[in-house]
Amino acid sequence: MPKETSVNPNAKSISDIPYSVLDLSPIVKGGTPADSLRNTLDLARHAENWGYARYWLAEHHNMPGIASSATSVVIGRVAAATSKIRVGSGGIMLPNHAPLVIAEQFGTLESLFPGRIDLGLGRAPGTDQLTARALRRESRSSGQNFPEQLAELQSYFNPSPTGKNRVRAIPGEGLRIPIWLLGSSDFSARLAGQLGLPFAFASHFSPEYTLQALEAYRGHFRPSDVLDQPYAMVGVNVIAADQEEEARWLATSMQQLFLGLVRNQPDQLQPPVENMDELWNEYEKAAVQRQTASSIIGDPETVREGLQLFLTETRADEIMINAQIYDHQARLRSFELVSEIIKENR
Repeated sequence: MPKETSVNPNAKSISDIPYSVLDLSPIVKGGTPADSLRNTLDLARHAENWGYARYWLAEHHNMPGIASSATSVVIGRVAAATSKIRVGSGGIMLPNHAPLVIAEQFGTLESLFPGRIDLGLGRAPGTDQLTARALRRESRSSGQNFPEQLAELQSYFNPSPTGKNRVRAIPGEGLRIPIWLLGSSDFSARLAGQLGLPFAFASHFSPEYTLQALEAYRGHFRPSDVLDQPYAMVGVNVIAADQEEEARWLATSMQQLFLGLVRNQPDQLQPPVENMDELWNEYEKAAVQRQTASSIIGDPETVREGLQLFLTETRADEIMINAQIYDHQARLRSFELVSEIIKENR
């Protein structure tokens, strides 16, 4: 991240920081991936008009409810459909790929859309182990050698001045593409701090480790030619509606999504239901509530208070909002309400 875009890390008000969008291109029950990708383009255009800072897409595979598996391709289409919002990956799962391929892909994206591309990197497979083996074929790559893969990737963007790089990323070489490390634990948090890179934490599904990871990142941070001080973005589920009851009802789609993950039965995003107690048992309910504990659900006043509390607790420099909502128009309205809440406080 360019130094001039850094935000005061001691900001206390929700109006003082940027807000961004995380989009998993959800495939809803009765819908198709084509529908989901059209909705992604529509949401991205609206998000740009509403003042969101960036629009990130995530790499997942073999997931019936997620259409963004070819993440770099979707990023290119979103960037082409917008004009100023930053577009990036939240993230590319680096162990699934040869670093050279990612350098070329993002070098191409940055060449097409200069100054608008972010490269967020994760070390998890973004899928089950069987699918990970299918992705990686004969590769021995795993999350354990993520630091080495990251160093290789960085070397393609910033080759040695002695000219020892015999393999070059073209496009890619010499381009300043912001690299973010993503995490749901403290491994990438420490690494991002040590390398002086911006860090994004997945509080939207790993809330229990949020403060621990942020503390590790800030505690291990060393200034670099990228950042003078830590820059932490935190993802959070926000489901907003004009009425509290509607927001709670819309949120049952997200709860069903997490319930499917608890059962190891991922599925398409389901319509809202009136009573989740008819679907889960007490153990499953507790597990879902644990994974969604940081979620902010409600009418504008509830969301305003929730965002302020979340910011006070995390001291985030930026908040990235995820909203798994079945109805596309309701999803648009949720992001619009958040943007209105922020503007009202500025």
